Amino acid sequence: MSRTGLMRPVHPILEVRDLTIRRGDTVILDRVSWAVQRGEHWVILGANGSGKTSLLSALTGYLTPTAGEVAVLGQRFGESDWRALRAHIGIVSSSIRQMMPDAEPALTSVVSGKYAMIDYWGRVNAADRAAALRLLRQVEVAHLAERRWEVLSQGERQRVLIGRALMARPRLLILDEPCAGLDPVAREQFLVFLERLGRRRTAPGLIFVTHHIEEIMPVFTHALLLREGRALAAGSKGAVLTSARVSETFGAPLRLARRVGRYGLHPTPR
Repeated sequence: MSRTGLMRPVHPILEVRDLTIRRGDTVILDRVSWAVQRGEHWVILGANGSGKTSLLSALTGYLTPTAGEVAVLGQRFGESDWRALRAHIGIVSSSIRQMMPDAEPALTSVVSGKYAMIDYWGRVNAADRAAALRLLRQVEVAHLAERRWEVLSQGERQRVLIGRALMARPRLLILDEPCAGLDPVAREQFLVFLERLGRRRTAPGLIFVTHHIEEIMPVFTHALLLREGRALAAGSKGAVLTSARVSETFGAPLRLARRVGRYGLHPTPR
């Protein structure tokens, strides 16, 4: 409430309005509108080439839209310092994973997230070390604090990168196909870990990007379906994830099954 006694407007954490990206004659994103409110955890589901990567690049300020706008906490890219706005959005992606230096200890990798720096060269002070250790405990790999990046497993690396992203205290955490490259056991362990992370009282809003519907955990509350650069549906998970809509998303007749909060897909005869 403001000093005048009036309620201050509560802005969405993230709001996308009529976002369009064209390159030449190719439309990559076509008037996508979408908002993430406080307390929501979203899945972005779509086939390869649906526009997921371009949408993420626009959300993090790395790709300039042709039209439309992106706002974080009520402040629009282009009108506010995009570097300051981007600090509210953490991201874990394969591109970051590939840039991490082999010899860097996990704890230093987490500290580097505070300074948005790859290959951190500064001296780790006591406050940053303590904060990084707390985050390593939160992502359940505190025992790896001094382990070098090159000897971490794929699943361990993903958890360290989540800790790294959380070091900047983002309001949103984007996980861009985080299960890619994990074997079935490691993938399931990682998904169960995400479930615990998302249910923490202090967790940021999660945006989980995938084309595997079986990776959608119960903690996710909402879904955005993309096909060929268009938003087919966006809303509560129960309303959006239907056999008809998922079939349209992937361009094939599919039957969606749900069991104990998890999903599965089965092809159906044409």
